[in-house]
Amino acid sequence: MMLRFWAISFFSILMSACGASQSSETPHYIAEGNPPALSDWGMMSSDGLSLVLSEGVTPYDLNTPLFTDYAHKLRTIWMPEGVQAGYRENAPLAFPVGTVITKTFYYPRGERQNDVLLDLERADGWRSDGLELENIRLMETRILVLRDTGWLALPYVWNEDQTDAHLTRAGDIQHLSLMDDTETEQSFAYIVPNSNQCAGCHATNNTTREIQPIGPAARHMNRSYNYASGLENQMDHLVSLGYLDTWPGRDEAPSAQDYLDPDLDLSLRARDYLDINCAHCHNSVGAADTSGLLLEHDAPLGANLGLCKLPIAAGGGTGGHRYDIVPGQPDQSIFIYRMESTSPDIMMPELGRSLVHQEGVNLIRAWISSLDGECL
Repeated sequence: MMLRFWAISFFSILMSACGASQSSETPHYIAEGNPPALSDWGMMSSDGLSLVLSEGVTPYDLNTPLFTDYAHKLRTIWMPEGVQAGYRENAPLAFPVGTVITKTFYYPRGERQNDVLLDLERADGWRSDGLELENIRLMETRILVLRDTGWLALPYVWNEDQTDAHLTRAGDIQHLSLMDDTETEQSFAYIVPNSNQCAGCHATNNTTREIQPIGPAARHMNRSYNYASGLENQMDHLVSLGYLDTWPGRDEAPSAQDYLDPDLDLSLRARDYLDINCAHCHNSVGAADTSGLLLEHDAPLGANLGLCKLPIAAGGGTGGHRYDIVPGQPDQSIFIYRMESTSPDIMMPELGRSLVHQEGVNLIRAWISSLDGECL
């Protein structure tokens, strides 16, 4: 593992050369118990002015991310020395015991105490090794740690001074107002999930109920990232750090589409959006397996994808519509009705949001409009 030692050391030198602040924290794997503070893990540190990632903690992003009420997310991966992840083409990377994955949720800060700003680009304050916090409101950091017994999800809520976050296994609700650039205001409840709700998304197999990561898979991570050392493919970067043994390369490995890029294929963008937002439940072994609705990116185009499909036990969730998707008619499709709802007994996805994702609705509406066919 000498190669990995030198890779991380060289990365640190590059970080320093680029003027990046270094964290005094030392990241480490905690094999037992539930540490009460995020700082106990050593993955990042904050003095209230700047949040900085610790040495060896590498950030990453997704081609198309899960929607969470327009929150921005700083995602990271760290592994202890002497271990590596294995490449898998159609599943999350095969991470070793000791892996710690973090996801920090934040918003650009508005004028009033509970105002946050809608920003579809990177929020002001982002940098390659963390965040400048002057105009940022930190919400929570979720940790996924792989222990001998399997993955464990732990949610940490940031304190008012933004110097640390504290374990909140029962979840939390924070009432915010989202302001867009026209000063239109939407009040909503930002929900930090409890431990059971974490499993609601991350237990993608409803039989085993084992928690696992969703985002850190080749098809979601096969893209460039602007590290302190420069622009580099994320998977290549994991190899250079010694965190990944090998992979086929960016041209051979799968790659999801950026759902917001209008120059890319509409169908592929829509399918990848449904995959990251819905397929953790809507797959052949997921929590919604009895619905008969399969929304993985490679599910066949047909009834299992919702085309002219009668809903199963949807109740009021149908809105009086007959089919999940009516080709060419988004307003007659249950998909759009449920995506445009914020009622807990109607909306889909049913966890992880309190607001309507208008850009996602627009994408799926355009995709349904493009489909040919007729429901008899």
